[in-house]
Amino acid sequence: MAVNSLREYLDLLDTTGWLRSFDQPVSWDLEASAATMLANIRDRPVPVFESIAGIETESKLVGDPYRGPQTRPWDHFAQALGFPSGLSGCTYYDRVIARLNRTKAPRTVASHRAPCKETVRTGTEVDLLSFPWPYIHEGDGGRYSNHHTIVAPDPDTEWGTWSSHRMMIHDSSQASLLLLAGEQVPNRYYYDYEPRGEPMPVAVVIGAEPTVESTADMWIPTGRSEAAFAGGLKNAPVDLVQCETNDLYVPATAELVLEGHVRPDDRLDEGPFGDYFGYMNGPRRSMPVFEVDAITHRHEPRLPFCVEGSGVGYGQNSTSTLRLVAAGPDATVGLRAAGFDVAMAVPWRFTSRTVWVIATDRPYPGYLHELANFIFTTWGMLHIDFFVFVDAAVDPLDPRAVLTAIALEADPDADFHQFGVERMPKVPLNIYQTPDEKGSADVGTSKAKTAKAYIDATTDGDATDTTATAETRKRAQERLVEAGLDAARFDRLDEREGKSQ
Repeated sequence: MAVNSLREYLDLLDTTGWLRSFDQPVSWDLEASAATMLANIRDRPVPVFESIAGIETESKLVGDPYRGPQTRPWDHFAQALGFPSGLSGCTYYDRVIARLNRTKAPRTVASHRAPCKETVRTGTEVDLLSFPWPYIHEGDGGRYSNHHTIVAPDPDTEWGTWSSHRMMIHDSSQASLLLLAGEQVPNRYYYDYEPRGEPMPVAVVIGAEPTVESTADMWIPTGRSEAAFAGGLKNAPVDLVQCETNDLYVPATAELVLEGHVRPDDRLDEGPFGDYFGYMNGPRRSMPVFEVDAITHRHEPRLPFCVEGSGVGYGQNSTSTLRLVAAGPDATVGLRAAGFDVAMAVPWRFTSRTVWVIATDRPYPGYLHELANFIFTTWGMLHIDFFVFVDAAVDPLDPRAVLTAIALEADPDADFHQFGVERMPKVPLNIYQTPDEKGSADVGTSKAKTAKAYIDATTDGDATDTTATAETRKRAQERLVEAGLDAARFDRLDEREGKSQ
C-alpha cells in the first residue's frame, strides 16, 4: 500500500535508516539549510530538525524529504508508492506509467476527519511568523516556503488545479508568489482574475502526501485533474477536505494549509533566490501578493523545504528527484498519447529542469525534429533548453550510457541541431541571460532571444556492438557469485537490462 501522508513517508524513511532527527536547537537562519545541503551532497539521511532556535514553535523543519539516493534516486519514492524495494529504474518507470494510465477520482472527507484541521486559525489569529520558515541561501531576498503544493480554481475541473510556485514571507499575513506567465496557475491569475479586478482564491498546502507533492510538478493537460492523477499514482483515492474560507478542496492529510487570495493589481518584492542552477538569481522583482485568510494545521506540523542548487552537479534534492520519479514517467505517457513511440523520457538528474534525455527509435528521417518541436512548443517551452535523443535500447537513467551515446553516436557536424534564435517566453533564471533579457516584471516571464536545441545520439550506421549480450553477462555473474563475490556488486548489469533484482 502507498503511504497516505508525509508523516507515514518519514516513518518509512526512518525504518530504512534514511532519516536522522536532530534534537539540539538548529536555527532557521541558514543553519537548517546548510545541514541539509551537506546531507544532500554526501548522500546522507534526510534531516528532521525537532527544535528550532530563536522561536517558540511546535513546528519541525524537514530538509529535502524526497531526495533519493544518488545512485538510485527512485528508491525512496518507489517504496512510498508501495512497490517492492530493489526495482531497476526501467521497471520503476513501467510501474508508474501503468498507474498514471489508471486515474482515480479523489474523495471528500468531513473537516472533523481531516488531520490538517486539528488546529484552525482565522482573523487575528493568523500569524505566518509563528512558523519557522527557513532562510535558505545567503543572499536570498527573504525567508521562503519552496516545497509545497498550490491549489487554485479551474473552471474545467471539479477539484481545481495544482502547481508549485515558491513563496517569500513578508509579514504575519502577506507573502509574494513567484507566478511566471506561461504556466497554468499564473495564466489563470494574469489573464482571468486580474483583468476583472477580482482576487483569486488560493490555498498553499505544505507537507502534502508524496503523490500530491509529485503530481503538482507534472505537466497535467489543461482540463484534467491533478487529484485524479495523484490517485492513480497512489492506486487509491486521495482524501480532500474543503477550505474554511473559500470553496477550494485541499489534501486532508497535509501538515499545514494557508488559505487566502492573490490580490489583483498589487505587488510585493520577490527574490533574489538561490535557484536550481546553483547560482543566486535576480534581480529583485515585483510579484503578486498572497493575503492569508486562515491557517489550518496538524499538531506539531512538519514543514518540508528544498535546498535548491544542491542538486546541480552534486547530489540529489527534492526538486531533481521528483522530476525524475514523477515528471519523467508523466512526460513519457504524454508523448506516447501524442503518437510518439517513446521508450522513456527522463530529466537529466543533475540539471532536471533544463536537459532531458529521451530514448526512442527513429522510424523515419525528420522524426526527432518533429518530436523535439512538439515538446518545445508544449510543456517544454519555458524551462527546457535542449534534449539528448538516444536509442530505445539505451538506459536514459544511466549517465554513463548517455554520455557514451553522445561520444560515439553524435556527429558534431551533423547531429547537433538548432531551432534558431527566437524571441519567446523564457523563465528569467538562466545565468546566461543578461538583466535586459530577463524581461518584463509585469507577468514575471522574459521574452528573451533564446534558442532550443537537441542532440541526435541515436545509432547511425552498421557498427557492431562489442558489449556482451544479456545472457552472456548473466552467466558471467553466476560464475562470479559462485566464486564468492557479492551479488549486489552486479546490480547495475541487470539494471541496464531493465530487470528487477
